[in-house]
Amino acid sequence: MKNVTVSLDDATYKRARIKAAEAGRSLSALVREALEELGSGETEFERLHKQELELRKKLEGSGFRASDRMSRDEVHDRARERKEWHEARERRS
Repeated sequence: MKNVTVSLDDATYKRARIKAAEAGRSLSALVREALEELGSGETEFERLHKQELELRKKLEGSGFRASDRMSRDEVHDRARERKEWHEARERRS
């Protein structure tokens, strides 16, 4: 691992430290990530896009179909839910 020294004016340094703290990282970690991204030639957007495409491929292979979703009425069928709850309660007693 190599060490790199970077010179910044005070205002830039303070703003960068604040941004790093808001992200829950050290300034060194933030700079390292930025340089790794620069060196890889892949932006954060591109990396996330690639992850999304991989996830979509997995979902397509899983047999998931949008038409398999329940209707709004089925999801919010409270009468059925109450009936099932009471039946389960009776079985427990």
